[in-house]
Amino acid sequence: MARLYKQSGVDITMGDKCSALAYEAAKKTFASRQGMFGEPVKMDGGFTGALDFGDFYLVQNSDGVGSKIAIADAVGKYDTLGYDLLAMVADDAICVGAETVAITNTIDTNKVTEKVIGPLMEGLKKACIEQKVVVPGGEIAEMPTLVTGNTWNASAVGIVEKKKFITGEGVAPGDKIIGLRSRGFRSNGFSLVRHVLKKSFGAKWHTKRFDRKHTWGEVTLIPSIIYSNALLELLGRYKQKRTCHIKALAHVTGGGIPGNITRILGNNGAFLDNLWAPHDPMLKLQELGKVSDKEAYEVWNMGTGMIVISDEFAKIEKAMDKHGIQARIIGEVTKERGVRLVSQGFFKPGKQLVFED
Repeated sequence: MARLYKQSGVDITMGDKCSALAYEAAKKTFASRQGMFGEPVKMDGGFTGALDFGDFYLVQNSDGVGSKIAIADAVGKYDTLGYDLLAMVADDAICVGAETVAITNTIDTNKVTEKVIGPLMEGLKKACIEQKVVVPGGEIAEMPTLVTGNTWNASAVGIVEKKKFITGEGVAPGDKIIGLRSRGFRSNGFSLVRHVLKKSFGAKWHTKRFDRKHTWGEVTLIPSIIYSNALLELLGRYKQKRTCHIKALAHVTGGGIPGNITRILGNNGAFLDNLWAPHDPMLKLQELGKVSDKEAYEVWNMGTGMIVISDEFAKIEKAMDKHGIQARIIGEVTKERGVRLVSQGFFKPGKQLVFED
C-alpha cells in the first residue's frame, strides 16, 4: 500500500473502489444504445471508452494535469502544461490504437486572468499542432468560493478502424515488453512530490536548488513526452496501413508501472529486469521523503512512460528514435501472474520487487 501517498492526501485504495463504482454505473447506461449507432464496447480495465460507428470505433476519455498545476501556480509558469494535458488523454487513446482527433478542455479557477489562461492555451495550441489534434471548444469557469488556484482537465475524441483496434488479445508468455523512456514525472503522483518537498524545504520549496542549474520548481514542471504521434507512425492513422504488429500498450499514469501493465497482461504476468533508470529528481525525492522503492514504483512512472508488448523491437526503436524517444526491451510476459521487477530505485537497486495481481 502507498503509505506516504495516503499521508499526502491521496488514498489509492479508495480511489480504485470509487473508480469501480463509477465504471459499474457507467456500464449500466450501455443497454440504452444496444443495437443502435454508437453502441458502447465493453472493455473492462481499458484506457479509453469506445463506441461502435460501423466500420470504426469512436473513442473518448478524460483526464487532467492534476496537482501539477499547483506547482505552476507557485512558480508562475504555465506554458508547458499543455503538453501534460494532451499527453494524459492522447496517450490513453493510443493504447487501443486510436488517433486522437480533437480535445476539449475545462479550466476551473478562483480568478480569471490572462496571465494564466494565455500561457496555458498557448502551450496547448503548440502541443496540439505538433500532434495534429484540434481544440474545437472548451469552458472557463470562475468559482472564487469553491476553487483554490486552478484546475485543468480535458476530454479527447479519437478514431480507429475496427480491424486495427488493440485489445491485448494474443498476449502470451515469452512476448517482449518494451519501455518508452519518460522525461520526468508527467502528471501523476504530484501530491506525494509536493508533500515530500514541502516537508523537506517548507512552503517555498519550489525556489530551492535541485542542482546548480535548476530549482525544484523547474525540474518538477518538466513537460510530458507525448507518445501518440510517434506510435501512430507504426499503428497507422485512420485509413493508413499498419506497419508493425503491436499486441498491447499501457500508458504509465496513476498506479505506476505495476498498476498499469497489469491492465494489458490478461491471465499472464510480467518480469521486468531491464527497466529504465528513474530520473534523478525521483531518486532524490525517495531519499528526502524515505519513499520506499515499492511505493515509488506504485506512484511515479520511474523513468518509463509507455509500455509496448511486441516482438518487433527493431521497428519500434527506429520509429521512436525519429521522434527523439528512447526505447528498450525492459522484460517479458510470464506465465506466473503478478508483476516482478528488478528495482532501480534509491534504496534497494537490484532487488526484486513483487506486486501481486
